[in-house]
Amino acid sequence: MLTLAEFTWNIESVLIGALASFVVGMPLALWLLKTLGNTTITKAKADADKLRSSAEADAKSVVSRAELEAEKAILQRKEKYETETNAKRDEMRETERRLAKREDLVDRKLESLTIKEESVAAAEKALLAKTAAADARQAELDATLTEQRDKLLQLTGLSIEQARAMLLERVENETRAEASKITRKVLEDAESHAKEKAREITLMAVQRFAAEHTAESTVRAVPIPSDDMKGRIIGREGRNIRAIEKATGVDIIVDDTPGVIVVSCFDKVRQAIAVESLQRLIADGRMHPSRIEEVVEKVKSEMEERVQKFGREAANEINLRGLHPKLTEAMGKLHYRTSYGQNVLKHSIEVGFLCQLIADQLGFDGALARRCGFLHDIGKAMDHETEGTHPQIGYDFAKQYGEKDPVLNAIAGHHGDVPSTSFYTPIVMAADAISSARPGARRESMEKYIQRLEQLQDIAMTHNGVVEAHAIQAGREVRVMIDAKKVSDDQAYSIAQAIAKRVSEEMTFPGEIKITVLRETRAIEIAR
Repeated sequence: MLTLAEFTWNIESVLIGALASFVVGMPLALWLLKTLGNTTITKAKADADKLRSSAEADAKSVVSRAELEAEKAILQRKEKYETETNAKRDEMRETERRLAKREDLVDRKLESLTIKEESVAAAEKALLAKTAAADARQAELDATLTEQRDKLLQLTGLSIEQARAMLLERVENETRAEASKITRKVLEDAESHAKEKAREITLMAVQRFAAEHTAESTVRAVPIPSDDMKGRIIGREGRNIRAIEKATGVDIIVDDTPGVIVVSCFDKVRQAIAVESLQRLIADGRMHPSRIEEVVEKVKSEMEERVQKFGREAANEINLRGLHPKLTEAMGKLHYRTSYGQNVLKHSIEVGFLCQLIADQLGFDGALARRCGFLHDIGKAMDHETEGTHPQIGYDFAKQYGEKDPVLNAIAGHHGDVPSTSFYTPIVMAADAISSARPGARRESMEKYIQRLEQLQDIAMTHNGVVEAHAIQAGREVRVMIDAKKVSDDQAYSIAQAIAKRVSEEMTFPGEIKITVLRETRAIEIAR
C-alpha cells in the first residue's frame, strides 16, 4: 500500500511529465494547425473562385436567354400588332368600299325617284285633262240622252213609268216563250232517249258489276294450318277431294296459294255446307271418304235447321202470319244469297217495311203491302235450280204454296215483267228501288269510285276561270272555286250549268250530283 508521500510523488511525476509533453508538443501542434489552416484556406479560396466563375457563367447564360426571349416576345408582339393593324386596315377599306357603293346606290335611287316624280306629275296632268274631257263628254251625253228621251216620250205619248212597264212586259213575254221552247225541247229529247238511256245504264251495270261480284259471291277461301294439309285433303289418287265434291256439289280448288283452299259454287247454301264441313274435317284431322260423308251429312242436317230458323226469325221480325213452311224455308235460304254485296234476306225485310210505310201513307192495307214486299224476291232462293227469271220462278213457287193476288202479281211484276193488276205492285217496285239505291246498300268497286270522283273534278277543271274543284259527299256534290277577277257572278251561274250539263251527258250515276260554284273576293293588306 502506497504511502501519502509516494502517492504525492507519483502525482507530481505525472504532472511534470504531462507539462513537459505539453511544452514539447505545443509548437508541433501549433505548426500542424497552421499548416492545416493554410491548406484549408487555400482550398476554400479555390472553391470560392470556382463557384464565382460558375455563377458568373450561369448569370451570363441567364441574361443571354432572357435577352433572347425578350427579343422573341417583342418580335411576336410586333407581328401580332402588324397583323391586327392590317386586318383593321382591310376592314376599314371594305367598309369604305361598301359605303361608297351605298352612296352610289342612293344616288341612283334618288335619280330614279326624281324621274318617277316627274313622270307621275306628267301623268297627273294628263289624267286631269282626260277627266275634264270625260266629264264634258258625259255631260254632253246626258244632255243628248235627256233630249232623245223627251222627244221619244213626246212622240209616243207615254210616261217614263209606262215605257218601263211596256219594256219589262215585252222582255218577260220573250223570256217565257224562250223558256217554254227550251222546256218542250228538253221533254221531247228525254222521251226520245229514255229507252236508249235505260238500255245503256243496264248494259253499263252488267259490265261494271258482273265479273267482280260473280267471283266475290261464288268463291270462298278456307284457311288451312299448313300446306301438308292440302295433300291430305286431296287424298290418295284424289279420293278425298272427289268425295268432298260429290257429297257437297261444289268445286274444290287446290292451287299454289299458301295457307288456303278455295270453294267455288253458285249455290250459297251448298257452298256454306262445304266450307263448314272442310273446317270441321281440318280441325278433326281425320280425312277419308267415309268420314267426309259422315261430316257432310251432319252439316247438311244442321244447315236445314239453320235455314228454317233464319226463315222463322225473318217472318217473326216482319210480323207475318200464316206463311207456309216451304215459303219460310225458301226465305231462310235467302240469308246465304247476296245481290251486288247486299244480303237478299235483309233486303226483303227492308222492302217489306218500306212497302208498309208507303201503303199506310196512301191509305192501303199495310199488312198486305208488307207481305208483298217480303216475298217479292223469293224466286232467288231457287232460280239457279229452275229455268226462268226469279220473278216468274217466285210467282210459280208462291202460287204452289197458297199465295194469292195481289202478292203473286207483286212477285211477278216487281221488275215490270208483267202488267200491274193492283196498287201494291208499284209500291213494291218503289220500295225495291229505294232499298237497293240507298247509300251503303250495294258495294261499288273502289277503283270505279275513285275514277268517278276524278272524272267529276276533271270536268269541272276544264272550264275557264276555275281554280280548284273537289268532289265531296261520296261524289254527290262538286265544290268548284273560281277566280273572282276573271269570272263575274252571272258567269258563275253559267259555269255551274255547263258543268252540270257535261256531267249529265258524259257520266252515269245514281241519283243526283249537286254542282256548287263559289266566287269570293278577298282584299288583303299588311300593316307594318
